[in-house]
Amino acid sequence: MLQKLDIKTIEAIIKDDPVRPHIPAEWRNGSGSEVYGLWDEDFTRICAVVCVHYTNTVPTSELEMLHATGDSIAVFYTVWSYAKGSGREIIFSVADHIKQTRPTVKRYVTLSPLTDMAEQFHLRNGATLVGRYDTAQNFEYEI
Repeated sequence: MLQKLDIKTIEAIIKDDPVRPHIPAEWRNGSGSEVYGLWDEDFTRICAVVCVHYTNTVPTSELEMLHATGDSIAVFYTVWSYAKGSGREIIFSVADHIKQTRPTVKRYVTLSPLTDMAEQFHLRNGATLVGRYDTAQNFEYEI
């Protein structure tokens, strides 16, 4: 079950963020950003987390993303899972939710680390490489 997470939950789990644990909970839950959790059927265990920031440009670095604003691009900037297969499930569930609730969003991209694991994850799940930069790479999902 998908749920937008509140600040207390975000504060409790960001230590598990494998990519950007240094981004404060307040920013993740602030204007232009959201964090979603995918829960098990009983809402007793969180299975995956994804952080999304909304912009009008595709950021090529974390610094660009932190200063970007807008409402036409959903940037998935970190995802982690506690259960096998949940990372993929949360990306597509959140993208579907955004599509239904934020009609201004026209693009779904990532701001991913420069790792083979991130690259293989996104390519395996149907994303296309948009660009590779000094500190990050972008993939785009056609939703």
